[in-house]
Amino acid sequence: MRIRFTKMHGAGNDFVVLDETRGRLGLREDQYRFLADRHFGVGADQILTVRPSTGPGVDFEYVIHNADGGEVEQCGNGARCFFQYVREHGLTDKAALRVHTAAGVIAPSMGTDGRVTVDMGPPVFEAAQVPFDAAGLSPQGASAVGPWKLALGTEADSPTVELAVLSMGNPHAVQRVDDVDTAPVAEQGPLVEHHPRFPNRVNAGFLQVLSRRNVKLRVHERGAGETLACGTGACAAVVGGIAQGWLDSPVDVQTRGGVLTIAWEGVGQSVRMTGPAQTVFEGEIEIPA
Repeated sequence: MRIRFTKMHGAGNDFVVLDETRGRLGLREDQYRFLADRHFGVGADQILTVRPSTGPGVDFEYVIHNADGGEVEQCGNGARCFFQYVREHGLTDKAALRVHTAAGVIAPSMGTDGRVTVDMGPPVFEAAQVPFDAAGLSPQGASAVGPWKLALGTEADSPTVELAVLSMGNPHAVQRVDDVDTAPVAEQGPLVEHHPRFPNRVNAGFLQVLSRRNVKLRVHERGAGETLACGTGACAAVVGGIAQGWLDSPVDVQTRGGVLTIAWEGVGQSVRMTGPAQTVFEGEIEIPA
């Protein structure tokens, strides 16, 4: 089967975008993995699929598959690219949209500076909804996000970390580090991702606070590994930092792929993420049967 695709990125977090507004392609997990493969396929952190509206009050449906082929609930950088895609391809001329995802409805819009802002909805802190198994644990602080102290193994010398735990439509666990450049992302990221306390796995964030409105961030994404940027990860890191009293909204988040601006006014309020969305190229590819 030969299909058309568009390659895009948001702050270096890269995507293959597929149009299913005229009909489903019916791809399997192994075919999504093929598309994401950087040697044999197109190469991407995630595959984004554009589908028609699911009902009144919603403009489109947005489906995300990670590089490992598994479907996930949300992707913030992908949401901006989704918005840019449907406008560039003439699927809408609206300056603001309502888009259905597996995590609920999001609302991307175009800013005057050419960057895209996405209303990501309010963060979720209830452990069972993240989901996070907090049985037998006591939070290390009084904030909505904990933090929670977890051992990353069963050996006596296993590292122990303090994690701010929350959901931005997908689960996140964020630890504060002194320097993201030397943080043990490659070693600890997979251990946090697959920790048994997170039944659906988790995205592992490593946050360095530069000032109350400026941070650096690296994220090991579940099913993708470390990416150059993670939109929901940036949202989760800022929410966790504000909840623990380290940051003030809005916050510029420096990722390895670019800067995202995150605004959050407190519990019950939506998180707003602003950043770039860029088309790289378009093409066709033969998908193995």
